[in-house]
Amino acid sequence: MGIVKNILISQPAPSASSSPYTDLVSKYGLNIEFCPFFRVESVTLKEFRAQKVNILDYTAIVFSSKLAIDSFFKICEESRVNVPETMKYFCYSEAIALYLQKYIVYRKRKIFFGTGTVASVIEAIGTKHKAEKFLIACTDALKPEVHKLFLKEKLEHGSAVFVKTVCSDLSKVDLHKYQMVVFYSPSDIRSLKENFPDFEQKDLLFAIYGPTTAKAMKAEGLKVEIEAPTPETPSIADALKRYFAK
Repeated sequence: MGIVKNILISQPAPSASSSPYTDLVSKYGLNIEFCPFFRVESVTLKEFRAQKVNILDYTAIVFSSKLAIDSFFKICEESRVNVPETMKYFCYSEAIALYLQKYIVYRKRKIFFGTGTVASVIEAIGTKHKAEKFLIACTDALKPEVHKLFLKEKLEHGSAVFVKTVCSDLSKVDLHKYQMVVFYSPSDIRSLKENFPDFEQKDLLFAIYGPTTAKAMKAEGLKVEIEAPTPETPSIADALKRYFAK
Protein backbone atom coordinates (compact mmCIF):
# COMPACT_ATOMS: atom_id res chain seq x y z
CA MET A 1 0.00 0.00 0.00
CA GLY A 2 1.40 3.38 -1.03
CA ILE A 3 1.22 6.35 1.28
CA VAL A 4 -2.31 7.74 1.30
CA LYS A 5 -2.77 11.13 2.89
CA ASN A 6 -5.33 12.96 0.75
CA ILE A 7 -8.71 11.37 -0.02
CA LEU A 8 -11.48 12.84 -2.17
CA ILE A 9 -15.03 11.60 -1.54
CA SER A 10 -17.59 12.25 -4.29
CA GLN A 11 -20.35 13.24 -1.86
CA PRO A 12 -21.51 16.41 -0.11
CA ALA A 13 -19.64 16.98 3.14
CA PRO A 14 -21.44 15.48 6.18
CA SER A 15 -22.03 17.64 9.22
CA ALA A 16 -19.01 17.62 11.51
CA SER A 17 -21.04 16.17 14.37
CA SER A 18 -22.19 13.11 12.40
CA SER A 19 -19.20 12.39 10.16
CA PRO A 20 -18.14 8.73 10.18
CA TYR A 21 -14.70 9.86 8.99
CA THR A 22 -13.63 11.80 12.10
CA ASP A 23 -11.79 8.81 13.61
CA LEU A 24 -9.94 8.17 10.36
CA VAL A 25 -8.71 11.76 10.20
CA SER A 26 -7.47 11.80 13.81
CA LYS A 27 -6.08 8.24 13.92
CA TYR A 28 -4.25 8.15 10.58
CA GLY A 29 -3.62 11.84 9.91
CA LEU A 30 -5.68 11.78 6.73
CA ASN A 31 -6.97 14.80 4.86
CA ILE A 32 -10.46 13.95 3.63
CA GLU A 33 -12.24 16.35 1.28
CA PHE A 34 -15.74 16.16 -0.21
CA CYS A 35 -16.93 17.19 -3.65
CA PRO A 36 -20.13 15.88 -5.30
CA PHE A 37 -19.35 14.66 -8.82
CA PHE A 38 -22.96 15.07 -9.95
CA ARG A 39 -26.28 16.52 -8.88
CA VAL A 40 -29.88 15.51 -9.49
CA GLU A 41 -32.49 17.95 -10.75
CA SER A 42 -35.94 18.01 -12.33
CA VAL A 43 -36.25 17.57 -16.07
CA THR A 44 -37.53 20.53 -18.05
CA LEU A 45 -40.99 20.55 -19.62
CA LYS A 46 -39.34 20.26 -23.04
CA GLU A 47 -37.39 17.17 -21.91
CA PHE A 48 -40.55 15.63 -20.48
CA ARG A 49 -42.60 16.28 -23.62
CA ALA A 50 -39.87 14.65 -25.75
CA GLN A 51 -40.72 11.36 -23.96
CA LYS A 52 -44.27 11.48 -25.36
CA VAL A 53 -45.85 10.33 -22.09
CA ASN A 54 -49.45 11.24 -21.28
CA ILE A 55 -49.80 11.36 -17.49
CA LEU A 56 -53.58 11.08 -17.70
CA ASP A 57 -53.28 7.68 -19.40
CA TYR A 58 -52.33 6.33 -15.97
CA THR A 59 -54.31 5.73 -12.79
CA ALA A 60 -51.41 5.37 -10.36
CA ILE A 61 -47.92 6.91 -9.96
CA VAL A 62 -44.88 5.23 -8.38
CA PHE A 63 -42.38 7.54 -6.60
CA SER A 64 -38.93 6.59 -5.31
CA SER A 65 -37.87 10.05 -4.10
CA LYS A 66 -39.14 13.41 -2.89
CA LEU A 67 -37.44 15.12 -5.84
CA ALA A 68 -39.47 12.94 -8.22
CA ILE A 69 -42.63 14.18 -6.48
CA ASP A 70 -41.52 17.82 -6.84
CA SER A 71 -40.70 17.29 -10.50
CA PHE A 72 -43.96 15.45 -11.25
CA PHE A 73 -46.16 18.22 -9.86
CA LYS A 74 -43.97 20.91 -11.48
CA ILE A 75 -44.43 19.22 -14.87
CA CYS A 76 -48.18 18.87 -14.26
CA GLU A 77 -48.45 22.57 -13.43
CA GLU A 78 -46.34 23.70 -16.41
CA SER A 79 -48.21 21.44 -18.83
CA ARG A 80 -51.60 22.33 -17.30
CA VAL A 81 -52.39 18.74 -16.43
CA ASN A 82 -55.05 18.50 -13.73
CA VAL A 83 -54.30 15.34 -11.79
CA PRO A 84 -57.64 13.66 -10.99
CA GLU A 85 -58.71 13.04 -7.40
CA THR A 86 -58.88 9.33 -8.25
CA MET A 87 -55.11 9.09 -8.91
CA LYS A 88 -53.34 6.66 -6.58
CA TYR A 89 -49.77 7.06 -5.35
CA PHE A 90 -47.33 4.29 -4.45
CA CYS A 91 -44.13 5.37 -2.72
CA TYR A 92 -40.94 3.52 -1.80
CA SER A 93 -41.16 4.66 1.84
CA GLU A 94 -43.47 6.33 4.34
CA ALA A 95 -41.27 9.45 4.42
CA ILE A 96 -41.72 9.87 0.65
CA ALA A 97 -45.47 9.21 0.96
CA LEU A 98 -45.84 11.85 3.68
CA TYR A 99 -44.06 14.35 1.43
CA LEU A 100 -47.07 14.19 -0.91
CA GLN A 101 -48.89 16.41 1.62
CA LYS A 102 -47.00 19.32 0.06
CA TYR A 103 -49.19 18.90 -3.03
CA ILE A 104 -52.32 16.90 -2.20
CA VAL A 105 -54.61 16.06 0.69
CA TYR A 106 -53.19 12.92 2.31
CA ARG A 107 -55.80 10.17 2.10
CA LYS A 108 -54.95 6.62 3.08
CA ARG A 109 -57.24 5.17 0.47
CA LYS A 110 -55.10 6.58 -2.35
CA ILE A 111 -51.55 6.77 -0.91
CA PHE A 112 -49.57 3.60 -0.23
CA PHE A 113 -45.94 2.93 0.63
CA GLY A 114 -43.31 0.24 0.99
CA THR A 115 -40.23 -0.11 3.15
CA GLY A 116 -37.63 1.27 0.76
CA THR A 117 -37.47 -1.31 -2.03
CA VAL A 118 -39.37 -1.91 -5.25
CA ALA A 119 -40.34 -5.36 -3.93
CA SER A 120 -42.06 -3.71 -0.96
CA VAL A 121 -43.96 -1.41 -3.36
CA ILE A 122 -45.14 -4.46 -5.31
CA GLU A 123 -46.32 -5.88 -1.98
CA ALA A 124 -48.22 -2.65 -1.23
CA ILE A 125 -49.90 -2.93 -4.64
CA GLY A 126 -50.91 -6.52 -3.85
CA THR A 127 -54.01 -7.94 -5.53
CA LYS A 128 -56.25 -5.06 -4.48
CA HIS A 129 -54.63 -2.53 -6.85
CA LYS A 130 -53.52 -4.89 -9.59
CA ALA A 131 -55.93 -3.38 -12.13
CA GLU A 132 -54.31 0.06 -11.98
CA LYS A 133 -52.17 1.40 -14.80
CA PHE A 134 -48.87 2.48 -13.21
CA LEU A 135 -46.58 5.31 -14.27
CA ILE A 136 -43.14 4.83 -12.70
CA ALA A 137 -41.41 8.16 -12.10
CA CYS A 138 -37.71 7.53 -12.83
CA THR A 139 -34.31 9.09 -12.51
CA ASP A 140 -32.59 8.98 -15.94
CA ALA A 141 -34.13 5.65 -16.97
CA LEU A 142 -36.21 2.79 -15.65
CA LYS A 143 -33.98 0.26 -13.90
CA PRO A 144 -34.26 -3.17 -15.54
CA GLU A 145 -34.95 -4.87 -12.20
CA VAL A 146 -37.95 -2.58 -11.56
CA HIS A 147 -39.37 -3.33 -15.00
CA LYS A 148 -38.83 -7.08 -14.47
CA LEU A 149 -40.70 -7.08 -11.15
CA PHE A 150 -43.70 -5.21 -12.62
CA LEU A 151 -43.71 -7.59 -15.59
CA LYS A 152 -43.48 -10.63 -13.34
CA GLU A 153 -46.56 -9.48 -11.41
CA LYS A 154 -48.34 -8.72 -14.72
CA LEU A 155 -48.84 -5.08 -13.76
CA GLU A 156 -49.63 -2.72 -16.61
CA HIS A 157 -47.02 0.01 -16.42
CA GLY A 158 -45.01 2.64 -18.22
CA SER A 159 -42.25 4.97 -17.12
CA ALA A 160 -41.14 8.56 -17.52
CA VAL A 161 -37.95 10.34 -16.50
CA PHE A 162 -38.80 13.14 -14.09
CA VAL A 163 -35.35 13.52 -12.52
CA LYS A 164 -31.99 13.63 -14.30
CA THR A 165 -28.40 13.40 -13.10
CA VAL A 166 -26.15 16.24 -14.24
CA CYS A 167 -22.37 16.10 -14.05
CA SER A 168 -20.80 18.70 -11.77
CA ASP A 169 -18.23 21.17 -13.09
CA LEU A 170 -14.98 19.79 -11.67
CA SER A 171 -12.65 22.21 -13.46
CA LYS A 172 -11.32 23.45 -10.11
CA VAL A 173 -10.60 19.93 -8.82
CA ASP A 174 -6.96 18.86 -9.05
CA LEU A 175 -7.02 15.06 -9.03
CA HIS A 176 -3.22 14.92 -8.76
CA LYS A 177 -3.62 16.20 -5.19
CA TYR A 178 -5.20 12.95 -4.05
CA GLN A 179 -3.95 9.43 -3.58
CA MET A 180 -7.47 7.99 -3.26
CA VAL A 181 -10.92 8.84 -4.64
CA VAL A 182 -14.18 7.37 -3.32
CA PHE A 183 -17.09 6.73 -5.69
CA TYR A 184 -20.67 5.79 -4.77
CA SER A 185 -22.42 5.69 -8.13
CA PRO A 186 -21.93 4.98 -11.85
CA SER A 187 -22.78 8.68 -12.31
CA ASP A 188 -19.53 9.53 -10.48
CA ILE A 189 -17.58 7.62 -13.13
CA ARG A 190 -19.51 9.28 -15.96
CA SER A 191 -18.66 12.66 -14.43
CA LEU A 192 -14.99 11.69 -14.10
CA LYS A 193 -14.82 10.80 -17.80
CA GLU A 194 -16.75 13.91 -18.86
CA ASN A 195 -14.68 16.30 -16.76
CA PHE A 196 -11.32 14.61 -17.36
CA PRO A 197 -11.47 13.06 -20.87
CA ASP A 198 -7.73 12.31 -20.82
CA PHE A 199 -7.81 10.74 -17.35
CA GLU A 200 -5.36 7.92 -16.66
CA GLN A 201 -5.52 6.06 -13.36
CA LYS A 202 -1.76 5.48 -12.87
CA ASP A 203 -1.19 5.29 -9.08
CA LEU A 204 -4.56 6.72 -8.05
CA LEU A 205 -6.50 4.35 -5.79
CA PHE A 206 -10.28 3.99 -5.92
CA ALA A 207 -12.66 2.98 -3.14
CA ILE A 208 -16.19 2.27 -4.35
CA TYR A 209 -19.63 1.47 -3.00
CA GLY A 210 -22.13 -0.88 -4.61
CA PRO A 211 -22.21 -3.48 -7.40
CA THR A 212 -23.40 -1.05 -10.10
CA THR A 213 -20.44 1.21 -9.35
CA ALA A 214 -18.12 -1.80 -9.57
CA LYS A 215 -19.61 -2.71 -12.94
CA ALA A 216 -19.13 0.82 -14.27
CA MET A 217 -15.52 0.86 -13.05
CA LYS A 218 -14.81 -2.42 -14.82
CA ALA A 219 -16.40 -1.12 -18.03
CA GLU A 220 -13.99 1.82 -17.97
CA GLY A 221 -11.00 -0.40 -17.22
CA LEU A 222 -10.41 1.20 -13.81
CA LYS A 223 -8.92 -0.82 -10.95
CA VAL A 224 -10.61 -0.90 -7.55
CA GLU A 225 -8.59 -0.97 -4.34
CA ILE A 226 -11.44 -1.00 -1.79
CA GLU A 227 -14.99 -2.20 -2.30
CA ALA A 228 -18.03 -1.98 -0.03
CA PRO A 229 -20.44 -3.19 1.13
CA THR A 230 -19.14 -6.54 2.36
CA PRO A 231 -20.25 -8.57 5.41
CA GLU A 232 -17.26 -7.17 7.32
CA THR A 233 -17.52 -3.61 5.98
CA PRO A 234 -21.11 -2.49 5.33
CA SER A 235 -20.08 1.14 4.66
CA ILE A 236 -17.23 2.98 2.94
CA ALA A 237 -16.13 4.39 6.30
CA ASP A 238 -15.89 0.84 7.70
CA ALA A 239 -13.96 -0.31 4.61
CA LEU A 240 -11.49 2.56 4.95
CA LYS A 241 -11.00 1.85 8.67
CA ARG A 242 -10.24 -1.80 7.89
CA TYR A 243 -7.89 -0.81 5.07
CA PHE A 244 -5.83 1.65 7.10
CA ALA A 245 -5.73 -0.66 10.13
CA LYS A 246 -3.70 -3.23 8.12
